[in-house]
Order: sequence, then C-alpha cells, then structure tokens
Amino acid sequence: MSSNPAPIRKDFPADFRWGVSTSSFQIEGGAREDGRGESIWDRFCAEPGRIRDGSNAEVACDHYHRWPQDLDMAKALGVNAYRFSIAWPRILPNGSTGRGPVNEAGLAFYDRLVDGMLERGLDPWATLYHWDLPQTLQEQGGWTSRDTVTAFLEYTDIVTRRLGDRVGHWITHNEPWCSCMMGYWEGVHAPGGRSLADAMQACHHVLLSHGQAVALIRRNSPDAQVGITLSLHPIAAASDSAADLAALQRHDGLRNRWFLDPLFGRGYPEDTLALLGEAAPRVEAGDLAAIAAATDFLGVNYYFPEVVQDDPDPTTGGPTRTRLVEREGVERTGFGWEVSPQGLVDLLARIQRDYAPAVIQLTENGSTFEDVLTTEGRVHDTERLSYLQRHLAALRQAMDAGVPVKGYFAWSLLDNFEWAEGYLRRFGLAHVDYATQQRRLKDSGLWYGRFLNE
Repeated sequence: MSSNPAPIRKDFPADFRWGVSTSSFQIEGGAREDGRGESIWDRFCAEPGRIRDGSNAEVACDHYHRWPQDLDMAKALGVNAYRFSIAWPRILPNGSTGRGPVNEAGLAFYDRLVDGMLERGLDPWATLYHWDLPQTLQEQGGWTSRDTVTAFLEYTDIVTRRLGDRVGHWITHNEPWCSCMMGYWEGVHAPGGRSLADAMQACHHVLLSHGQAVALIRRNSPDAQVGITLSLHPIAAASDSAADLAALQRHDGLRNRWFLDPLFGRGYPEDTLALLGEAAPRVEAGDLAAIAAATDFLGVNYYFPEVVQDDPDPTTGGPTRTRLVEREGVERTGFGWEVSPQGLVDLLARIQRDYAPAVIQLTENGSTFEDVLTTEGRVHDTERLSYLQRHLAALRQAMDAGVPVKGYFAWSLLDNFEWAEGYLRRFGLAHVDYATQQRRLKDSGLWYGRFLNE
C-alpha cells in the first residue's frame, strides 16, 4: 500500500475540476419509453448467457425519472463537474435520419438534464458514445462499416446543435478498446463478435469518427473543449528476460499505442501493423490526418496495471503472442484487478513523456468491492475509501512531477449496471437498492463530499 497520506482539496489548484462519471445505458433505464430505440446492449442482454446474473438495463438506476435526485446528490457532494453520456438510440432510434426521424422526446430529456446541471452549478461534460450503438446500425455492420462513421457524424451534429450552447466539454468516445476489442473480438461485450479483423476495422472507424467529429463539434459549440477518453494501462514485463521484455513492447502496441499514436499524428504503430497482418484495418487516403485532429484534452481512464509474459502460441497468445499474469501478494478489487496507485503515477508520466498532451483529464477512476449494507443503512466500504484516497494522493504526486492533469472524475456516482457483470459489481460512491431505487452515500462518498467541501 502507498504510504502517502490522504490529500486535502487545498493540495490541488483552485480551478481543478472535481467530478463524477456516469453513462446512459448503465443508469438511465427508461428503455421502452418516449421513443427510445433498441441498442446493441439491449440485444446483447436478451441473449441467454451473455450477462452473468441474467439481468438487463431496462430499469437500471431509473435515472431517466430520478435525475433531479441524482443531480442533487452530486451537488451535495461538492463536485463542480458532471460527466454523463447521451444515448444515441434516444436521439435517433433507428441510427440515422435515413432510417427514421429524430426523436424530439430524447433531445428534450437531455435538455432537461443539462439545464438541471447548470441550475445546480455542475459543469456538463457530455460523452457522445459510451457503447450503446443503435441496433439497426449493427445489423448493417456496426462499427465495421464505414457508413456508421457517417451516421455518427449526423448524430453528433444533431446533439451538438441542440446542446452546444450549454455544454462546454465534449468527449467523442469512451474507451474504444472496450467497445471494439471486447465487443468485436473477445466477444464479452456487445455485439459479441469474435473476429480480430472486425475489431481492428471497428477501432479504425471509431477513431476516424472521432477525428471527423472534432471540427463539427467546434462549429456547433464554438466555446467548448473537445477530447476523447481512452482506457490506458501501465504495462510491466513478468521478468527481465529478453522474451518478456519484447512481449511488453508487443502488448503495449495493441493496448496503448494503437490508439495514442494515431491520435497524436504518428499513424498506426508499424510493429503492431506487422503483427496484425491480414487483420490490419483498411485505411483510406486522408483517414490518418483526420484522426489526428487537434483536441483540447486527452481523457484517461485508469483502473489497474497489466503484467505480461511472452506466449509464442498464437492460440493462447493472440496476435501479440503475450499473456497476462498476476503478481502475487498484491491487493485486488472485487473484479480481481490489481490496486496500484503507483500505476497511475507511472501511466501519467509515460503519457506526458511520450505524447505531451496539453491537458489530461482523469475521466474515470474507481473500484468495486463486496459492499455490505448495515442494519443502520450505512455502507462501510473501507477498501473503496482507501482506494480513493490513495489514488488522489498518487494524482497529486504525478501533478507535482509536471503532468498537466486538470480534472478528476470518480467512477461512479451510483452503483449501476456493470455491463456483462450485470448488477454483481458495485462501483458507486452511492449504494443503490435496485428493488426500491433508494440511494445512500457510502463511506467513500461521504468522505469525498467532506474532501470537496473543505
């Protein structure tokens, strides 16, 4: 465990952004209301065996109806920024206007939500895509099809013209690795594909849609800042052997550099392209220049480090011929993820050294443990509280070393639908009783509020 003491708010700049993060599919519910269309995650949840507890997100946290209460909670915590995502199927139930009309009721919901944030002094941070692709687009190939890039731009134009006068920060995509690699290759997320070539083409189209959307967002929301959020990991070799050190480089190429390099104008890493062979994506003239569009910030989601070992067997080692191994004797979350505040310091230092973004926003950081609700209605989540305090101390350490982090968003305000885990994992600062929809701040949330209100 880190020996750094718990930080205080005065350790951070006065203009530092403090927030919480949420996502539409995980909290909204209202899946069959007001004209919302079906998403790939609705379809995925309906397929037997896809979700560990057999659940779905048709109700989730019922945020669609209870958003005033949730924003009141965020305000009471003392955050000054609220990260949320917009459900594409609420805006364009069939994916694009060529397949059906814009859903005014969906736009009106986000009008109310954004206005509610502003009324409470919360700066809206909108994510345009947090994985809930309209199912109609998936039936035409989803992100493997270049037509989905066009559809995303139309959706972005509609949303940013409607909300661009009030939303000052836009994130185009959340975690392309998860939406593409876990969704089109590993098969554990929607849409459940098992093709590496499809995953790589999806990655390219997601990055292309990001790059092409930047100028569009700035036109419709001229005073706003625009960025993208990546899930990134510090990576260590399992040993000092030449084989494991080479494995580290290969794994990093697909896990981190595949996204960072093109976003920062370097194109796709040549060593990774060579590993992919025929699975490499089709790239058209002008694509790489579009992907490298200048942005105002890089969003980073940090949860855990990875340790890799050489695995020359392609059936187990995949395209990078590597496998993940677990360090012994380390603290782990309920997900089995290694708890490593130092990993956050190492990751941020690496990003700054290799890419030098002008601004980094830590757009997600959080943990899941086995929460127990006491008879007094309290959740003594000692492990999550410690995790939060130690990672904030690590963030301060990275900033002291010169990394330009300007904001921290805890994942998440609420316990929610945790994708393929259903409701088995709880990340929230607030406990949600899904039977009654009662919210209770956990000890970690109570501490975060005291920290922010010092």
